Amino acid sequence: MSRPLQLEFILSAPEVGQLPPTRAEIAFVGRSNVGKSSLLNAIAGRKKLALVSNTPGRTQLLNCFRLQRTDATVVDCPGYGYANVSKTTRASWQPMIERYLLERERLEMILLLVDGEIGPTKSDLQMLDWLRANTLPHSVIATKLDKVKSSQRDKRKRELATACMLEPADVVWVSAAKDTGIPRLRELVRLWLA
Repeated sequence: MSRPLQLEFILSAPEVGQLPPTRAEIAFVGRSNVGKSSLLNAIAGRKKLALVSNTPGRTQLLNCFRLQRTDATVVDCPGYGYANVSKTTRASWQPMIERYLLERERLEMILLLVDGEIGPTKSDLQMLDWLRANTLPHSVIATKLDKVKSSQRDKRKRELATACMLEPADVVWVSAAKDTGIPRLRELVRLWLA
């Protein structure tokens, strides 16, 4: 079993320029309610490192965490798509996220989280197209594997990969609730932050 990542919360910032310097960074990006905070807690082996809510849109700033005893960082971005916030607030997130992803110099990998139970939404595919158009390093992480019936998993994996124009082996499947795929993701994060 892999060791949890020793992450500590540093700060929340509305702009990329307010984030601390870093040697290497990864970012969690995805729809509201896709499970970004749950996944962050799972790889850290902690229940309350990142705030988890049943209400979409709780993450409203760039939340920065440092990997202890290193100068590498992880950023949890606000979700796109539906969120239980004002239209003005939601409209401010897209430019904030885009500036962050385009301007952060030491961003080694963007983890695009897609709900494995429902597959990629239109907004997920738009984000994927945007990442590709801007030649940003990214990896698709399919969350909520535990919600997909075991008899449907192989089919769902093929469908999700095809929708994302990837091979099934290129998608990392995880379940924060059941710890499935979390050890592999931890090792990938360690490689990206090395």
